[in-house]
Amino acid sequence: MNLGFDAKRAAQNTTGLGNYSRLMISILARFGNDLKLNLYVPNSKKSQLLQRLPESGQIHIKFPQNKIAKLFPAIWRTFGITSHLPKDDIQLYHGLSGELPLNIQKARHTKKVVTIHDLLFLRFPQGYHFLDRMIYNFKFRHACKTADHIIAVSEFTKREIIHYYHISEEKISVVYQGCDKTFRQPATEETKQKVKEIYHLEQPYILYVGSIEKRKNLLLLARSLPKIASGVKVIAVGRRTPYANEVEKYLDAQGLTNRMTLLSNVPFAHLPALYQMASVFVYPSRCEGFGIPLLEALCSGTPAIGCSGSCLEEAGGPNSAYVNPDDENSLAREINDILTNSQRREKMIAEGLHFAARFDEENIYNDLMDVYHSTLKMSPTRITSSEI
Repeated sequence: MNLGFDAKRAAQNTTGLGNYSRLMISILARFGNDLKLNLYVPNSKKSQLLQRLPESGQIHIKFPQNKIAKLFPAIWRTFGITSHLPKDDIQLYHGLSGELPLNIQKARHTKKVVTIHDLLFLRFPQGYHFLDRMIYNFKFRHACKTADHIIAVSEFTKREIIHYYHISEEKISVVYQGCDKTFRQPATEETKQKVKEIYHLEQPYILYVGSIEKRKNLLLLARSLPKIASGVKVIAVGRRTPYANEVEKYLDAQGLTNRMTLLSNVPFAHLPALYQMASVFVYPSRCEGFGIPLLEALCSGTPAIGCSGSCLEEAGGPNSAYVNPDDENSLAREINDILTNSQRREKMIAEGLHFAARFDEENIYNDLMDVYHSTLKMSPTRITSSEI
């Protein structure tokens, strides 16, 4: 099978869409021995992150070749890639980050698949600039209408696509995403001690990982702190937005500044240890496309709490805890119970690890190949652990 991919995010983004793109390409390269993977990358000067992909003769990186395309890589990505698809004999082209070239229909002999991660710009428009919303909506709607098949990263996102774009349910498949395998590997004591020293950690602590923006609702966790034992602090890791100032203003007004530490620019290599040393992980987001941090917590053996109302139950499973995103009292009760109820805590850890196993790379590969085969109308061949 000869496949093409929009690999801009894989080459340039260190989080979110970039992690997803590299994970999917890596899984296909590791398990799909008969696959040829063509990565269309608009800028050769911004491609260092592709070094994180496994070394494989199956991966072929395609950059713009002529001077005009090199000068205007965004235009090449939007219109120029299409002309390469018949030349490269691409059977199926996969837009990994919600987009397809605007003229993709000219590649008549190439099937088109697109992954939609979320439509949060429609559900929470106040969190996005007007022009960004218009551009996202145009690109995503075009991709959904043009694609032969759509991959949604959760059942929640699938329902959102049906609701906002009126797409037939049969055209959408849910293929869950996983998280980096390093979260499943215990950090060494040396690494843990180093991380403790760098961030001045004192256990027990509650961990939050995610952008510090309004939709992520970190203020809920701040409001719960007076109802939690004073010796328990919060470590919040993520990119700052103006909302971080709002959280800090509340902490200051309530005399809680010593109870919560906001950390930015934390290296990815430190995250597994931060998760694994935490007593509880809290992800109070109002809405997500999937909720990878919850899955990272489960893989790390850390009890997790999320908020109800979107898709977090899909990422956290039935044995994580969920609260109303406006109810700090319920959040405090759940945190206190997990901290003090060792039996419940051990069950959450064990069941969380068991639930997280369904998001392993083998299952993702099989689900992804099912979509490719059905789109190409080919009989699927599934792998099992014994065949790897």
